[in-house]
Amino acid sequence: MHKGIQIGAKPDAGFDDPLAMLKDCHRRIEHFLNIVCLVVDRAANRALSEEETAAVHAALNYFRVGGIRHNADEEQSLFPRMRAAGATDQAGAIDGLEHDHRDAAEMHDKVDALYSTWIATGSLTPAQHEELAAATGKLKQLYTEHIKLEEEVVFPRAAQMLNLETLAAMGEEFRARRA
Repeated sequence: MHKGIQIGAKPDAGFDDPLAMLKDCHRRIEHFLNIVCLVVDRAANRALSEEETAAVHAALNYFRVGGIRHNADEEQSLFPRMRAAGATDQAGAIDGLEHDHRDAAEMHDKVDALYSTWIATGSLTPAQHEELAAATGKLKQLYTEHIKLEEEVVFPRAAQMLNLETLAAMGEEFRARRA
């Protein structure tokens, strides 16, 4: 598999390491989440600049496509295999992570709608701006806790309990989602 050169950055993991792919996706989530949080704070009471608009468009698009695919990778590929392998010690964590995905989707819809209004009209009412700031703040808190649980507890447990064949099958499912 050919990957582009990334100067000064660690190359992303490939389909042969699906758990590392999930972590790489977390870094992208954090990056794009920081954009929507920064812009709402920085651009209060004014129209977005071209640069801010482009950055917000990229972030919203990432969450519409990459974020949904990431959730599918976890909910359709990782979590069922952990349950099938007997990860009873992780059942509560996995259920909570799936609930987080649903909560985040609702907040993303709100953030997307409000940013789309801001971009289209050039402004938000003070109430809309407050709502957007609250939603991005809640997303930031949710993702901080969610990612920590996955990376410190769930993914290491998955690495212990899932064999190479299972991980390879997960990687192929990830690949198919991106085809």
